[in-house]
Amino acid sequence: MPDVSPLLSPQDALVALMITASAADASIRTSELLAIQHIVNQLPVFAGYDADRIKTVSQVVFDLLEEEDGLDALFGLVRDTLPERLFETAYALSCDVAASDGTLMQTELRLLEEMRHELSIDRLHAAAIERGARARFIRA
Repeated sequence: MPDVSPLLSPQDALVALMITASAADASIRTSELLAIQHIVNQLPVFAGYDADRIKTVSQVVFDLLEEEDGLDALFGLVRDTLPERLFETAYALSCDVAASDGTLMQTELRLLEEMRHELSIDRLHAAAIERGARARFIRA
């Protein structure tokens, strides 16, 4: 696969992790796609971002995940592209997407654990981020 890192922006890397969180349970739900769209449309970190890039970034993610060590390659790409100051943001957005459908499958939890490790998010900060995601997406 050709080197795609210069083609991806930091915002693309955030989208890539959200798509990965959505795909973790092998089922991308409408609620997760809507959450990604809402995040991209509303948050300041995506100011000026072309939302049409979501499709391109999604294809990069799906292509990587089909490869044997694709998840490792994806995390490497994200670490090369995303400034460290956005690592917690990336984790928070991924937690929001995973929580948006109201259920967290074991595969999603494992992916988030791997993401915490890859992005060097300490356990205390991760717990606060995860609790915030649960609170935002709890159902009455």
